[in-house]
Amino acid sequence: MFTGTFQNSIDSKNRMIIPSKYRDLLGGKCMLTRGFDKCLYIYSMEDWDVLVEKIAELKQSDRDVRKFIREFFSNTEECHLDAQGRILIPQHLREYAGITKDMVTKGAMDKIEIWSAEVLTDPQGENMMDNEEFVKKLDMYDL
Repeated sequence: MFTGTFQNSIDSKNRMIIPSKYRDLLGGKCMLTRGFDKCLYIYSMEDWDVLVEKIAELKQSDRDVRKFIREFFSNTEECHLDAQGRILIPQHLREYAGITKDMVTKGAMDKIEIWSAEVLTDPQGENMMDNEEFVKKLDMYDL
């Protein structure tokens, strides 16, 4: 399980260092893709396989499902960590997430989220755990 928050940056060769806490969980290889909310997701190969199985169960007779599959998989890269624990972030993914230099790396249970520090900065400073409406919504999941 991926947990924690780390400040990092992209280097001049468009590589990011995967926090050492996550490297063992990734096992030297991972899948990098677009995430929701203008961030990038990194999945371990094991968690990626679970996700792919779930996506494969979607009804491809639905046009929106086909569009989602096309968009999701065409924006996914298999990455190999180098000796320093870095991966290359391709230009199209950097542009999607607005990554130019400073980043925030967040553990998000079954994946790692990569955020541009500028995109992640919330001027309102809202904490979802303090939002009564959101907390009530969690009641339906018995959390």
